[in-house]
Amino acid sequence: MAFKYHEQEDKKIHLKLKEMLNELPPFCAAFFRGIEPRTQSRTRLAYAYDLTVFFTFIRDTNPLYKNKTLRDIDFSILEQLKAADIEEYMEYLKYRPGEDGEDIANKESAVKRKISSLKSFYNYFYEREEITVNPAALVHLPKIKEKEIIRLDYDEVSSLLDEAESGEGLTKRQQEFHKHTKKRDVAMLALLLGTGMRVSECVGIDLNDIDLNETAVNIHRKGGKEETVYFSDEVADMILPYYEERRTRLPESGSENALFLSLQNKRISVRSAELMVKKYAKIVTPLKHITPHKLRSTYGTHLYQETSDIYLVADVLGHSDVNTTKKHYAAIGEERRRLARSKVKLRED
Repeated sequence: MAFKYHEQEDKKIHLKLKEMLNELPPFCAAFFRGIEPRTQSRTRLAYAYDLTVFFTFIRDTNPLYKNKTLRDIDFSILEQLKAADIEEYMEYLKYRPGEDGEDIANKESAVKRKISSLKSFYNYFYEREEITVNPAALVHLPKIKEKEIIRLDYDEVSSLLDEAESGEGLTKRQQEFHKHTKKRDVAMLALLLGTGMRVSECVGIDLNDIDLNETAVNIHRKGGKEETVYFSDEVADMILPYYEERRTRLPESGSENALFLSLQNKRISVRSAELMVKKYAKIVTPLKHITPHKLRSTYGTHLYQETSDIYLVADVLGHSDVNTTKKHYAAIGEERRRLARSKVKLRED
């Protein structure tokens, strides 16, 4: 029985998490068992990475654990730590030593995520009355500066698709590969720009997931939900040439069902898809750092501009909380309100 893409990815994550738990202090296992029913495997893996950084800090800064492994760290350390210790950890996170001897710099958003993970960890044991103090609750998360949402305008979307079709701005070496990937690249860009799906959802599409007659595709959302997403006839026309070509190709074992294949006839990876978007975007918009997520923001922006329906945008993008959508697209609403000031005349000219 062939596993679907998301099942294969989930298995890899599960095995990696198991490997990391064997390195972490033994009491961490209870936390991961406790949160398993309400979290996704990818979320738990992120917690494991964050807690590894935290306990590495404890080992390296606490004389009791000098020359010991993370497995040697005792549960009692959680109650021994003060809020000041966790604030020191926050400072450590900004610039911490890497394994290769070079410092690792974390942006405010990364520091915030790691402290949020630690707060969840502490809350788990505190709520179960296994610890009597919760120093993490006394630590304030760093404030994150609001960033301008980078997106493509309508002309740039058209130029990006034109570049993927022609390959005119590519180097000679890139043009050699472009001959073989053009149809696939155009189809992927059309789907990303025409549905707002995530890049992981796009690479996970199987042949039997897509119906060009109904202009619909079944995707596996973040969070485990399967959903049908619809696209325009224009997008269908851009997918069709690749779809017909894909039917003639012989995939490698394990990728038989994959819609989007690499030159090695394996399912294209998320990383390869990201590099593909970056390759064309650098030619069209060299001053914008365009990623697949920015294409998702582009779709959401254009849909909101056309419909003014934030709930529709949230539904189509697969946001479980409409407040997430409002946060990302509030600036567009502000622009629309500014335009409204000149629409109503009090006196005739």
